[in-house]
Amino acid sequence: MGAGPAGRAVAAACSDTGLRVTLIDPNPRRVWPHTYASWRDELPASVPDTAMAEVMDRMRAVGTTQHEWARPYAVVDNTALWKHLWREDITEIAGRVVSAEHGPTGSTVRLKDDRRIASAVVIDASGASRILSGGRPPRTPAQQTAVGLALDEDAVADLVPPGTGLFMDWRPAPDTRGGWPTFLYGVRLGDGQVLLEETSLARRPALPLALLRRRLRNRLADAGIAVPDAAAEERVRFPVDDPLPRPGRVIPFGATAGLIHPATGFSIASSLRQAPWVAAAISAGLPSGPIAASRAAWSILWPPRALAAHSLRRRALQALLAFPPELVPEFFEAFFSLDLRHQWAFLSSDGDPAATAAAMTALFGRAPWRIRRRLVAGGLSLGRPHAHHGLGGL
Repeated sequence: MGAGPAGRAVAAACSDTGLRVTLIDPNPRRVWPHTYASWRDELPASVPDTAMAEVMDRMRAVGTTQHEWARPYAVVDNTALWKHLWREDITEIAGRVVSAEHGPTGSTVRLKDDRRIASAVVIDASGASRILSGGRPPRTPAQQTAVGLALDEDAVADLVPPGTGLFMDWRPAPDTRGGWPTFLYGVRLGDGQVLLEETSLARRPALPLALLRRRLRNRLADAGIAVPDAAAEERVRFPVDDPLPRPGRVIPFGATAGLIHPATGFSIASSLRQAPWVAAAISAGLPSGPIAASRAAWSILWPPRALAAHSLRRRALQALLAFPPELVPEFFEAFFSLDLRHQWAFLSSDGDPAATAAAMTALFGRAPWRIRRRLVAGGLSLGRPHAHHGLGGL
């Protein structure tokens, strides 16, 4: 269930292993409306270059000074990727799933209109709503929010020079008037368009979109950039600190499974890379029954090393949320000044706990004492992370 990039990817992968697949979504043929991007080297080789709207050879980042990374960054062509993941033999059903019942030999999914669909296993790729994976946690999440505008690349060349992208620019927008800091993100969309987004990396409660819209407009006006009345606006809101779902008969995938990187909000590379492995695990486990298939899929999604790395990144996020606003750009200046191997390790979709811990230790050592004190006060500890996830739910 769920026909976003994660749902399409795992459905296609299951179909490619020879499984019969039914894809359920309120609008399964809709092309995704949001912009997805990733470091190009983190996307699997199976994703063709034709599925990229644009690949930028260099990305800039600004904490309090400017840094440049010679690492290609790709923006997905949603239509091309949708077509790449479409499979003729997948049955598509327009509908809303509301519940599932599980028996010893399979599961039955119930739709809102009371239709019922029998299956061996159920994969929940419904995103943050987690319809069959425990629903939304009963608390206010830390959310990433953003408001963006697609503008002519020539008009914004001073902010995003040709051939480059803007990963994060933490310099404050004019008339910010205090409050939690936000950064400018800029990527090339192809066809002469650049997306500029005023972004709140994470905040609990989330910064309102109206505030981000005002800051973006102020930033553009200060740069002398006129916004056409017909400029397309993109709005972003999703949680970055939801707890991982407990293992059970329903297999979570994509954002539902917690594959969103706590420090960046990235998830598409993880979903595309994991899909074939999860499909293979399901296929191999099914002869032993649906419980074995679910166990096998979970072991692929969250092996102990990935759980440990995720726990460390979550600690870093919680510490950052406790920072006073004026220190946030300085924190990122320290991060952007790290050796590239440490930056890539922390930003990577790979769950390597040793490399993640080494990056966090390097950041702590480089940061000035006022940043270190805040990291400790925010609960950052590099002791052994504990993963509170068992298989008792099966």
